[in-house]
Formats: sequence, structure tokens, C-alpha cells
Amino acid sequence: MKKTKFLRISLLLLYFVTISSNNFAETMFKDNFQDPSQWRYIGDNVMGGISSGNVEFKIINGEAVAILSGNVTTENNGGFIQIRRNLNDFKLEDSNSIRLVAKGNSQKYYIFLRTTGTKLPWQYYKAEFTPIESFNEFILPIDKFEKSGMLMTSKINPKKITSVGIVAFGRNHSADITIKELEFIN
Repeated sequence: MKKTKFLRISLLLLYFVTISSNNFAETMFKDNFQDPSQWRYIGDNVMGGISSGNVEFKIINGEAVAILSGNVTTENNGGFIQIRRNLNDFKLEDSNSIRLVAKGNSQKYYIFLRTTGTKLPWQYYKAEFTPIESFNEFILPIDKFEKSGMLMTSKINPKKITSVGIVAFGRNHSADITIKELEFIN
């Protein structure tokens, strides 16, 4: 009886410690789209592709959001639309995850990170997420991002991150994603 009670109390304590540590992540950088001038739209037309899209910044229910929408096509060596933000002025070395709040059309989207080591336009690190029609939180551990090719380190040093992109990529599909928040946390 005493062992069972001790085990229950221990598990309950462990649960609360885990929950509280997740709720108190420190934010290194946060963007909730209050300043749209910090973001830029980039389509595959920069490399001859024919995808089309745009970004709109709106206030929905009193909160600023970014809406990336369009048609992604792999025709003519294309296949992406994105919004990207420069992060050179932020100290991200203590970051271990990216947290975002988004909703979408149940398609796969990606976060692309570029670093001081990604010199060529097709070099980036990526992690995928699939937003549904209601807002959800996504936590993407930085050490799980995959490199796009050779001649890159396999893991990202957060101190060397230079930009973040929210990307519809890699296959023919209709893109429609609304992002409420994006932040780097530890």
C-alpha cells in the first residue's frame, strides 16, 4: 500500500515538473507579424519556376497573422513559395526549438533555416509540419532539422542561423497557411 502511494505521488510530481518545464520555455526571438516589413515573399520564379503566390498580413480576431497562399508547381524546375525573415541581429545560440502557431489546408509545409554555412541558394535545413484548419502549436527541435544536401554540416549551430522561412515546397499543390506566431525557444 505504501509503495503504491509513493509511486503515485512520484509519478504525479514527475508529471507536474515536466508540464511546468515545458510551459516556461525561454524565448530567444518571437515574431507575431506586427511588422510585415521584416518579411519578404520569395517564389521559385527567381530560378525560372512558375509557381504563383503571395503573402497577406492581416488582423484576425485582434491578432496579426501572415497568410501565405498560392499554387506550387514543379514545372520548369520550380516548386516553392515562401516568406523569409532575416535573423542576423538576434542572439539565437541558446535556442533548441522553433515554436509556431499555424492553421492551414492539411498540406505539408516546412520551416527552412539558413546559416552562415549555407552559401548556395539551394542550401538550407528543413523541418516539416502539417497544419489543419484550426490553429495548432508546433514545436520543431532544431537538432532534428535535415540538411538539403552535401557540403553542409549535419547539425545546425543555432548561433549561426541567419534566416527563417515558412515554405510551401517540393510538389504540385495549393498552398494556404496562416501563421500567428513564430519563435525560437529553449
